[in-house]
Amino acid sequence: MKRKPRSNPAVALDLDDADERVRRSKQAVLATTYQLLTEAGISGLSVDEVARRSGVAKTTIYRHWPSRSALVLDACSKLGAKREAPDTGTLHGDLTALTSDLAHRLKTARWPAVLPSIIDAAERDPELADLHSTLHAALIGAFRTAIERGQKRGEIPRTHGVTEIIAAILGPIFYRRWFSREPLDKRFVIKIVDSLVERKSRK
Repeated sequence: MKRKPRSNPAVALDLDDADERVRRSKQAVLATTYQLLTEAGISGLSVDEVARRSGVAKTTIYRHWPSRSALVLDACSKLGAKREAPDTGTLHGDLTALTSDLAHRLKTARWPAVLPSIIDAAERDPELADLHSTLHAALIGAFRTAIERGQKRGEIPRTHGVTEIIAAILGPIFYRRWFSREPLDKRFVIKIVDSLVERKSRK
């Protein structure tokens, strides 16, 4: 009867240590990449600078991410733009909660500083165009759910396009965030939602 080969605890420990080092290196690279994106956008990001700041060798970075775009995709994959749709019982309540939350995150979160450069780069890079589409879907998903639920309850007609309604909400919010730089306060949010729901429910 053949004996099973004994496992070597020292080898297993070495493998665990190696895996932990790889995990830490990848975390350092992704954190550094994201930090550089918030500082200078995609145009200011290079693998050389990521290697210099993170302390991880350039060859190691390319072993895990074959291109700068792949690195950006991974670093931005969890930007935190996605939210679940609340269920307050009314469309007005749902949209107020969602819009207030978005306005707050546009003022306080880190991802809004990265988004404009992704939108710009997506015009020329197919991989980043896919990332932009993914981020866009995550950003509007909860709004879409809330609006479709409001249509089922009869609060607004089904003839109104969901995308049109979302644009009517996000347009003023994004304008203030990136163009006029006016306050994204609660009064502004309520004004947008009040006007939209009242106008759409009448038609």
